[in-house]
Amino acid sequence: MTNTVIQPEGWAKARGYANGVLTPDGLLFVGGQIGWTAEQKFETHDFIGQMEQALRNIADVVTAAGGTVGDITRLTWYVTDKKEYLARQREVGEVYRRVLGRHFPAMTMVVVSALVEDEALVEIEATAVLGSA
Repeated sequence: MTNTVIQPEGWAKARGYANGVLTPDGLLFVGGQIGWTAEQKFETHDFIGQMEQALRNIADVVTAAGGTVGDITRLTWYVTDKKEYLARQREVGEVYRRVLGRHFPAMTMVVVSALVEDEALVEIEATAVLGSA
C-alpha cells in the first residue's frame, strides 16, 4: 500500500511539495495553502481575500481526494499580521462559513514574521479523515 499524491485538476504543478497526500487508511494531509489561484497567481493582496482563496484551495484538495469539507478534522493557520486578523474577526467568520460552512475542526493559529511566498499573508494546512481509500 502506498500513499497517493493529490493534485486538483487544472492546478499548476506543485514544485518540491504535494498539495495533498492521501494514505491508504483515508488520512488526507493537505499541504499549506496560500491565497493564490490554481495558476499560482495572487488576485488580491487583502488578508480576507487571501484567506478565502486559501480555504477554497483546501476545499479543492479535499474534494479532489474524494472527500467533503465536513471530513476536515484539523486546520493550522499561519498569519503574518495578528492585529489585522483580530481586527477583522467578523469578516473572517463570514468568509469561513461561506467556504466551510458551520464545520469547526480543531484549529491552531500561529503568528509568523513571513511566509515563503512574499505576497502571502496567510497559509493554512489541513488534515481530513476520508472513508476507506
